[in-house]
Amino acid sequence: MNRTTTARHVVFGSGAVGTAVAEALVRRGESVRVVNRSGRADVPDGVEVVAGDAADPAFTTAVAAGAAVVYQALNPPYHRWQQEFPALQAGVLAAAAAVGARMVSMDNVYGYGPPGGRPFTEESPDAATTRKGRLRARMAQDLLAAHQAGRVEVAIGRASDYFGPRGGAQSNLGDLVFPALLAGRTATVLGDPDQPHTYTFIPDIGEALALLGLHPQAAGRIWHLPNDPHTRTTRELVDLAHRATGRPGAARLRRMPTSVLYAMGAVNRTVRELIEMRYEFAEPFVVDSTLIRERLGAVATPVEEALARTVDAYRARGK
Repeated sequence: MNRTTTARHVVFGSGAVGTAVAEALVRRGESVRVVNRSGRADVPDGVEVVAGDAADPAFTTAVAAGAAVVYQALNPPYHRWQQEFPALQAGVLAAAAAVGARMVSMDNVYGYGPPGGRPFTEESPDAATTRKGRLRARMAQDLLAAHQAGRVEVAIGRASDYFGPRGGAQSNLGDLVFPALLAGRTATVLGDPDQPHTYTFIPDIGEALALLGLHPQAAGRIWHLPNDPHTRTTRELVDLAHRATGRPGAARLRRMPTSVLYAMGAVNRTVRELIEMRYEFAEPFVVDSTLIRERLGAVATPVEEALARTVDAYRARGK
């Protein structure tokens, strides 16, 4: 692969998170290359987009040549995680090791399993009870083992369920909520809306992953990406979003019945994969991000502002 320029930062993945990382890096004046399968992405001016297969170590090594940091922000189809995710991560890890770059990996909190009444911290043990949770725990362990072996610098950023611009159908505070609020209809969520639940704002994920790529003390561990220190219920967040649309009063909100979830899962593979994750919304689900705030200075966007920006993004998309 012959290129006349190199990028200091190479982001694998151009979904909601990968795009947010690219935007955060561009705001810092960094040179950025984004890698996806199509070679097309809605990215800031000056960001190069390259097509290729991240599971191919020869390709990933070539496309990352000259990089100081590579970012794993890939997200294969939800029902294909078991088959595709390990090879995709391995391809990015091989590139980072070959070119001597730090690897920053986007992760979630599935590996911890059910909270059992306790907030999650970075010291919480792996106790996953689901296939996807056990997979993510193994993937994180593989990265930390590579770091400890001296093969590559690794920093892992874990976010809770995300929301924000480009959140889409995969977000519980996404396509079933914001278009309904803007149209004055009833919003729908999974699980019990009256349980406290940590959500992470997508632009905050991008900013924090960029920070993990640049901060000299970030490598070698897992970090919880910044969340609002005051964990609200899903209903409280939907009400705040409703007010951000300019409509008075409380939002109309319903929870998706379990029977409907199973019925949809019979014909929709993505919905089918959601069923084993229902525990997240059945009890308080709190993810503590004190560590990254105190050690690296990363803070969450105030939740009212984050929800207002999400409303604006959905309103603009509707137009």
